[in-house]
Amino acid sequence: MSTNRINTVATPSFEARYDKSLYNKRRWINTLGLGFAMGAMAFGLLWLFWILFTLFVEGAQGIMQLPIFTADTPPPMSVGGLRNAIVGSVMLAFSGLFIGAPIGLMTGIYLSEFSHGSWLGKVTRFLNDILLSAPSIVIGLFIYALMVKGNNFSGWAGALALALIVIPVVVRTTENMLNLVPNTLREAAYALGTPKWKLVTQVTIKAAKAGLTTGVLLAFARISGETAPLLFTALNNQYFSTDMSEPIANLPNTIYQFAMSPYDNWHTLAWAAALLITLSVLLLNVLARVMGNRSHLR
Repeated sequence: MSTNRINTVATPSFEARYDKSLYNKRRWINTLGLGFAMGAMAFGLLWLFWILFTLFVEGAQGIMQLPIFTADTPPPMSVGGLRNAIVGSVMLAFSGLFIGAPIGLMTGIYLSEFSHGSWLGKVTRFLNDILLSAPSIVIGLFIYALMVKGNNFSGWAGALALALIVIPVVVRTTENMLNLVPNTLREAAYALGTPKWKLVTQVTIKAAKAGLTTGVLLAFARISGETAPLLFTALNNQYFSTDMSEPIANLPNTIYQFAMSPYDNWHTLAWAAALLITLSVLLLNVLARVMGNRSHLR
């Protein structure tokens, strides 16, 4: 009697053996999936680090060997720098940001705070989604047909093209950040008799200030390295110029022009310009991430 009981207890049941085999199978599949995922990540990171390593090595040589910040872009086989292109890129990027960011912020505020269920809000969101997914070269061609064709290339045309890239990014981030503000804040402000305009300016915008700043920084990082819109609008300029009504030098088009040339000194300057753009975009993205984390902590 006792022997049978011991054998019954010691022998695992069919259900227990089935559950164990199923667990082992799922564990093996999970390990296989994690292995494929880690392999894909390693494959992507390998090329990323290879590109960044090459960029930093080649670009650092140009920055250390040439007067990058004090001389303008040179003729072939001559020593020069990128001063005119750096100044032109800063002017174009900030001009596009100052044109597009206010429009994007106001549109995002309208969509989040005033367009509840209205047909205009739905149409605006639809058009913003289209503009957000539009290729930058299409935007450049549109501004070319609107401002450049029949006139001349200019910095203002380039700034407007960049502004059209800034607007949908800022609209989307502004609406999302304002929607994250708790409705209890709005209800408390209404309970105190706060008018709508004051609620928006003094409560919701202040509560989402870090998130709104993050969206603007991300939009600025987006336009810092755009080449196609400037190729059809601002073109380029070999000489130093701050006249936005004329073609103006910029780093993206300088990289495109110099990298396609057969001259070694232009290749070195192209690497240096690419490194400068990469560092600036990286800095802006890190700053935006820090601002975004700070808004979540609050």
